[in-house]
Amino acid sequence: MIFLLWLCWGFSLTSGQEDSELLARYLEEKLMVNSNFPDHVAHRVPRQSRFLQRLETRPRMAEFTVKSTIISRYAFTTVSCTMVNSGSEAKEGTFEMQIPAAAFISNFTMIIGDRIYHGEVTEKEKRTSSQDKERDNKHSGPTDGGENGMETFKASGTIPRKTQAIFTLHYEELLQRRLGKYEYTVSIRPQQLVGRLRVEVNILENSGIISLEVLPLQNSKQRGIKKVIDDISPPPSTVIGQTKTLAKVTFSPNVVQQTQIARNGILGDFIVRYDVNRELSVGDVQILNGYFVHYFAPQDLPPLPKNVVFVLDSSASMVGTKLRQTKDALFTILKDLRPEDHFNIIGFSDRIKVWQQDHMMPVTPTNIRDAKKYIHSISPTGGTNINEAVQTSAKLLNNYIAQNDIDARSVSLIILLTDGRPTVGETLSSKILSNTKETIREKFCLFTIGIGNDVDYKLLERMSLENCGMMRRIQEEEDAAAQLKGLYDEIGTPLLSDIRVDYPKDSVEQVTQNLFPNYFNGSEIVIAGKLIERNSGKLHVEVTASNANKYILLKTDVAIDAPSKNDIRGSPGMEDGKEAQNYAERAWSYLTIKELLTSWLKSDDSEEKEHLMNKAKSLALTYNFITPFTSLKMKELQADLPKKDHASPSTEGTGEKVQSLQGHKAPPGVPKQPDKQRIKISRTSADGDPHFVIDFPSSKLAVCFNIDGQPGDILRLVSDHNESGITVNGQLIGAPAPPNGHKKQRTYFSTITILSNKPERSYVEITPTKVILDDGERLILPCDRRAMVGSRGLEVSIFANSNVTVAIQGTISFVILIHQYKNPAPYQRNHLGFYISNSKGLSPQSHGLLGQFLYHEVKLTQASLGGSPQLASQNSTEEPNPRPVTMLKVKGRLVPVVWKQRKIYNGEQQVDCWFAKNNADKLIDGDYKDYLAAHPFDTGTSFGMANRL
Repeated sequence: MIFLLWLCWGFSLTSGQEDSELLARYLEEKLMVNSNFPDHVAHRVPRQSRFLQRLETRPRMAEFTVKSTIISRYAFTTVSCTMVNSGSEAKEGTFEMQIPAAAFISNFTMIIGDRIYHGEVTEKEKRTSSQDKERDNKHSGPTDGGENGMETFKASGTIPRKTQAIFTLHYEELLQRRLGKYEYTVSIRPQQLVGRLRVEVNILENSGIISLEVLPLQNSKQRGIKKVIDDISPPPSTVIGQTKTLAKVTFSPNVVQQTQIARNGILGDFIVRYDVNRELSVGDVQILNGYFVHYFAPQDLPPLPKNVVFVLDSSASMVGTKLRQTKDALFTILKDLRPEDHFNIIGFSDRIKVWQQDHMMPVTPTNIRDAKKYIHSISPTGGTNINEAVQTSAKLLNNYIAQNDIDARSVSLIILLTDGRPTVGETLSSKILSNTKETIREKFCLFTIGIGNDVDYKLLERMSLENCGMMRRIQEEEDAAAQLKGLYDEIGTPLLSDIRVDYPKDSVEQVTQNLFPNYFNGSEIVIAGKLIERNSGKLHVEVTASNANKYILLKTDVAIDAPSKNDIRGSPGMEDGKEAQNYAERAWSYLTIKELLTSWLKSDDSEEKEHLMNKAKSLALTYNFITPFTSLKMKELQADLPKKDHASPSTEGTGEKVQSLQGHKAPPGVPKQPDKQRIKISRTSADGDPHFVIDFPSSKLAVCFNIDGQPGDILRLVSDHNESGITVNGQLIGAPAPPNGHKKQRTYFSTITILSNKPERSYVEITPTKVILDDGERLILPCDRRAMVGSRGLEVSIFANSNVTVAIQGTISFVILIHQYKNPAPYQRNHLGFYISNSKGLSPQSHGLLGQFLYHEVKLTQASLGGSPQLASQNSTEEPNPRPVTMLKVKGRLVPVVWKQRKIYNGEQQVDCWFAKNNADKLIDGDYKDYLAAHPFDTGTSFGMANRL
């Protein structure tokens, strides 16, 4: 299924990394220029022009990050994508992410400047009968569905010029164990080179982690292939760290490494595989906060004999590669059959061809040789009679089971492979389903495999689900032989049959499926439920099963009052909020909803389907999951209102290293007051519309000026990149002017970005709602809570809803005031004010709108019309005579000024200052447009370009 969100936004520019982003642009353009494009032959343009045209065509992806937290096989994943439109006009930006079909999306969020749009899970609107019919007639494509497939989440929107959009997607899944390994897959397909690309996977398994590995990046053609390849090393830049119970895997290729992997930005699937230690034969039972999850995966048991019928589509559409690959896979599978197994082969088109009529053949060298000859002789022709093929194979197995009385001593399977829809014989899906169920009668399992785009996957999925099997889908470009062999490897070694897991009825409730027909080696059985009484001390567990002629009974008591084993609080890398800390409850809700969806899909009774749908819907709404019965609607969160706690990971939850730094909460009913903190600051500042104030302590006077910039402009306030390593940039947002005012519009600072290049590169980005600190690890803090964090000489202190102080190396400090309105007028915007508190660490070479005056003094002079200037008293506080022209001497220039009063620091201080008109003409070096930065992380030194000033 494809989720499409169409939104038009006004974004504010906040993140990215200057050097890597520009290098990504440059490399992508170089690769484009060096490619052969026939359309460009007739119309050649200069390389520089093509480079600029390329940069204007689409927004740049400045950052693409994925963070996953896996706790006891349950994975929380957050994908964050930052797209920047640095062009001169609005452009459409598209965020597209492939996620596992088995996963549930739990949230989608956009942060737009100081505004947050939060996804709210709501009940899906009911469809009309005609819409349902139209939907059912559409077969699912190869990227939708199947527990092994991928789904595509897509969101697009128009991004205004010089602004940015941040997309944050959260999803959850329970990892399935296959072939003895858990496999976590994340799609890395940004479709362009990314300045900052990072994947981080944190794993916590209290039973112990074994056999951790990271596979080479895989594309869709390689997905699921288990064959040995030459290069089995992890992707470049991968770092793996592991202890007994914890593991951390990171992948952060720079743009050069990205180009070596894929020039188009489609890197592939990043795959982490691991398994856990198993000591208890009854399995691993984890109990946390009133919920339990039971993982059962026994090993070292003798395999059960199996009776398997391979049912192969040999219709005309299988001609070529598909049939050849299917034959190759069967040749390999026949070699893996055990001497105690029995098998047969059926080819079907519009006719049914059975290799050995009415017999299940034992595995002998002669029978294997004859079977290969039969497979080799199969040729594609005719239509597709799925119904008759399944009926014939089921009758074969039923007769063999009845005649040999082996039902309890072996496992019987049908493996069906097809690339089309039923076209011959019975073609009605409902009839095929009922015929299959009636013939199999729960005596054995049916596994189905579909190849390509013209398959009725819904029919194959339901045939499998109703008969204790599973479905696999193979895309056109995938290796069918590898997929068929992969499925057989998963089910080729049955260890147990008729498994039953029991718990005392007075101890648990709402337990998920606890009866299973088979257990295959390398897989896992998972059961979850709720505890009725948390203080009972222990939970009794019993597992019964059959293994050939043996009856197996396993018992144990699990302690309930020992939460420390499963409590993740304080574990390194697990700082992702209460959602992850309550993973057992999330896993229970996930499994329960999955089972309700399966039961709904299998049911033919309208009342039962309605009941199942309502239960699944209610649970999905409670846990914020996107399911076939729920949908996602975007809702703006007001900055002055307390945000609701969501059960799913929050906007900056699982996907970022977020610390929950709680401040003191006001009692109910008492309005929350800003956490005011009196800080000693200088008057040198940029605040309001924006109004600039320069304090000259030695001259005992202050100078002020305005900058009438445009919304989206980024002003360089302090520039000392080459000396102290400090750069401060501020981005403007626009607002209508007040009625009867002389201005057409107002502008305010929506974002202040402070970059520090020494001793290591880091930055702090401040908006009215959040603070982002990135010193190699990204940390996001809300502005409505008091917090303090320090790292590598950089200290950030947040005083809730009041101000943010940034101190660098103990010699530089800035104060950013937070201006928020509970009921803003149309011309008001939440904004920031920037104040320099300590400038001792900035060098005399500092520049910028504020920085250029830090080491200069001024003199105030007066001149009559046509007269010579005379030195005026610098201590005069009286308003000068309006007749003479008052001049300010700065850097050898004379600037006409007038006396004004300004209020700063939320109006708490009043400043008498001399005002320079016309955008500080002659006061500042050059023109104010010389202080416009290309993006918030621009230090004026990109690609060796010197500052124009």
